[in-house]
Amino acid sequence: MRELLPGVFPEGDDIDLRDGRLGEELVEIGVTSVFGALWARDGLSRRDRSLVTLGILIALGAESELATHVRIALTNGLTEDELAEVIYHATGYTGFPRAVAARTAAREALGH
Repeated sequence: MRELLPGVFPEGDDIDLRDGRLGEELVEIGVTSVFGALWARDGLSRRDRSLVTLGILIALGAESELATHVRIALTNGLTEDELAEVIYHATGYTGFPRAVAARTAAREALGH
């Protein structure tokens, strides 16, 4: 996660992602199962995994996760123009409203 989101997580082995509130283990479960297992697999580059993930999140309408993965995609080598192309391409498969929501999330993540 530190490599995918530089500067977001503090250094050190023990990171406490819990906040004492309902469902506090959800982030830890996601980090372990998704990033620790899926993103670490061979077979696809991180750049390719970002492309696949962006498409899935757009299709799901998962804008809050999409914002994080826009930043991860930049770390993994995608350009802002390529991010725009992913959104344009998704329009044909997910519909215009999902693409507009994805564009909004990407703009917020990029500070535009």
